[in-house]
Amino acid sequence: MTRKDSSVALVTGASSGIGLVVAQSLAKAGYRVFGTSRKPVPDSPGVTMLVCDVTSQASVDQAVETIVNQVGRIDLVVNNAGVGLLGAAEESSIAQAQRLFDVNVFGVARVVNAVLPVMRRQKSGRIVNMSSILGVIPSPFNAFYASTKHAIEGYSESLDHEVREFGVRVVLVQPGVTRTAFEENLTRADQPIAAYDMARSRSEALMRQWVEAGDPPQVVADAVVKAAGAGTPRLRYPAGKQANQVGALRRLVPSAAFDKVIRKFNGFAT
Repeated sequence: MTRKDSSVALVTGASSGIGLVVAQSLAKAGYRVFGTSRKPVPDSPGVTMLVCDVTSQASVDQAVETIVNQVGRIDLVVNNAGVGLLGAAEESSIAQAQRLFDVNVFGVARVVNAVLPVMRRQKSGRIVNMSSILGVIPSPFNAFYASTKHAIEGYSESLDHEVREFGVRVVLVQPGVTRTAFEENLTRADQPIAAYDMARSRSEALMRQWVEAGDPPQVVADAVVKAAGAGTPRLRYPAGKQANQVGALRRLVPSAAFDKVIRKFNGFAT
């Protein structure tokens, strides 16, 4: 990595929430920051905003080309753009699940494919992919969303081995529950089934409680800045106390006991 005061960072999904705080924190750390959003939004202090739809390779390529034409390099990419999906797995059509994966998984891949040629030429670069504690644990009524984060975990760890020889490293930041606008990037299942109404409503109420008591977005931003600047990066950076605790539980608690913890935490009978 180059020195922060000459490094260029790209943060997707930077118009609000975690992405905005991440972009602003990187700017304060000395990076030249470009953020992206699907629709035009004003620049924020230290952050130049570009329009980019991560579901379109042409849009992604154009954003990357714009940055390279302006400043000549990209040293850091934070793949933050993503959407949520609330509902039982059976309640989502395959088309809806495909749209979710198109943003949360293939959107990341499009950005990575666009920036890797730049980073290989530079012989340096850092890619930070935003995972979640739901990338390592099950989450009832978030089955497809959790699946996208599990996919990002496997993709990132594999990709890191492929690109190290070019001076590029790939890392994961794993937020716990974060205090952001609950409805901001949330989609609901498009084929609701009455049999799930009670449990789904309970799950949504629990999620709202968790979000209200969650970590501030700055906790995630601090983890990103740390992951971006580490000379010898770790693969995973849990963000916040909850993320660290859940990761430890997943690793150390026997499967049957962990299953009971998940059911109790989500309000299911054990």
